[in-house]
Formats: sequence, C-alpha cells, structure tokens
Amino acid sequence: QVSLTESGGGSVQPGGSLRLSCVTSGFDFPPVIVAWFRRAPGKRREGVGSIYIQSGATYYGDSVKGRFTLSQDSAKNTVYLQMNSLKPEDSAMYYCAARVASGGPWTYENAYGYWGPGTQVNVSS
Repeated sequence: QVSLTESGGGSVQPGGSLRLSCVTSGFDFPPVIVAWFRRAPGKRREGVGSIYIQSGATYYGDSVKGRFTLSQDSAKNTVYLQMNSLKPEDSAMYYCAARVASGGPWTYENAYGYWGPGTQVNVSS
C-alpha cells in the first residue's frame, strides 16, 4: 500500500528555518515527481516545489525561490524541503504529493495520485 508521510513541521520565528521530510513507501517503482504543496487558511493550495526523482531536477514556486531547497535521499525514499528565511506568510499546512507519470506542469495538483496527511508550519514572533 502506497503511503506518504510528512514530518518536521512546527513553530518558528520569522527568519528561522525548518526542514520537512516526506517518506514514500509502497511504490512498485519510484514516483516520477514528488512535490510539496501548502494551504493557508482561506487560501488556495499552492505549489511550493517539486523534484524529479530520477534526474534530481527541482522547480520552485515564485514565492519561495531562493529560500527553499529540495533534496532527496533515494536510499531512504525521502524527499526533504529545507526552508530558510521563513516569513509569516509561509505559515500553512504543508503536503507532499507523488505522481507516477510525467507530463504537464508540476503545479497541476490533479496529476498527483498520492498525498500525505500534511504537517503544519507556523511562522510568527
């Protein structure tokens, strides 16, 4: 059974850092793309970034470019989201998602067939 499990969320002051982890399991073959999305109260879900598992190529949403970094540890089936210089507007529930087929923009949520339950990030002073 496929599962995605996020961890690493919490509360941090503005300017601080957090590292989120997404552990994937149960796939017959590694997913093509693992992405992070976030949703803040009253807002639409937003694509944070994605990593193409085979190539390691990464893409980021405009609001996090230069501050967030994606990486992976294939041996642990884990994707990491390093978040630096956090701002209050980064506060949201963060979800990782996986898709097993390429094609279409990484931000297209409907292309992701597998989602984790989410981990909460709060940035406030």
